[in-house]
Amino acid sequence: MEKIIKAAVERGASDLHIKAGDVFRARINGKLVPLTKQRLTPDQTRAIALKLISSDEDRAKIERLRDFDCSWGMPGVGRFRVNVLRQRSSFMIVMRVIPFTVPTFESLRLPPVLAQIAESDRGLVLVTGVSGSGKSSTVAAMVHHINRTQHKHVVTIENPIEFLHRDLSCSITQREVGVDTDSLTIGVRAALRQDPDVVVLGEIADADTIDTAIKGAETGRLVLAMMPTPDVTATIDRVLTTLPREEREIGRMRLSEALRAVVSQQLLPQKDEKGRVPMVEVLVATPAVREALKHPSRAPDLRRHMADGRKQLGTQTFEQHARELVDAGLITPETAKAALTLGGPAPSPAPSAPSAPSAPSAPSAPSKKGSRQAASA
Repeated sequence: MEKIIKAAVERGASDLHIKAGDVFRARINGKLVPLTKQRLTPDQTRAIALKLISSDEDRAKIERLRDFDCSWGMPGVGRFRVNVLRQRSSFMIVMRVIPFTVPTFESLRLPPVLAQIAESDRGLVLVTGVSGSGKSSTVAAMVHHINRTQHKHVVTIENPIEFLHRDLSCSITQREVGVDTDSLTIGVRAALRQDPDVVVLGEIADADTIDTAIKGAETGRLVLAMMPTPDVTATIDRVLTTLPREEREIGRMRLSEALRAVVSQQLLPQKDEKGRVPMVEVLVATPAVREALKHPSRAPDLRRHMADGRKQLGTQTFEQHARELVDAGLITPETAKAALTLGGPAPSPAPSAPSAPSAPSAPSAPSKKGSRQAASA
């Protein structure tokens, strides 16, 4: 098993799928490809699950496990976010590769404005995208930037811990849900009593964790959190509709005052088919944006503010960034058009795809359907 995992990582795999009745598979450049010819038996997948579960207590109750998350490390190869699940009464394991090296804005090809956002003293920053869009890597790059350039206490509450951050200029406290704290909500509430300057959350989706994240920003901290939403406007809608109906008006006011920025991203296949490149849209909470957030009828103005702030603020829409990526020769016009039309990564370009860059035709209202991508971690 370890030899197969090592070979997959060396080929640039972002995820590994291990299932009874199937071969080992890995997601490489977005495609799920077989790594072996021999199909696994239920006993083999059970043995692999036992190897990946580090806790003796959890291993003892393996027959009762239905869905289980943990992390696992392989010396000299990498760390992995592991999900063990049941399907057809046997075990399946999905492993997300987490590189040892913490990513940077430059290595991820992220917009420079993210450095300015990461240096904020306070406010709520939401990093969003569908599953596998690279949210964890972007948040890790933001934490790494803070760790190199600021002198702060950073507290992370993760499920599970993914990237390991060494203390550089900052003191980094990393807590894992289920190991170091009982839940994300409890961990966040406790973090606010631990003298933090920055609080970093895993994925938030329910009213309780969203409310706690906003409260953290209201107390004067910088809160970085992830949400599984495809774009900026969908993120704002999700935050507000998650709140109880009777609290939405005051929730809209609280969000407008607490929000610092929303960063939404997709990962698209590169023109040379040698990897993926992020397509990112960014909203920064200027006074005009805050006013728009307070009034439901002005929600469509947010896209205009993103587009108009490109030169002065570094904000941008998906459409603007797609044109930039095409002009730079990183993606094909067909890839850009498909991503903007479908709201998710396009399939890898065919070898005969035209190489001359030209501006993609951007639809006026992109769909919000999600996509599946393998993040670098």
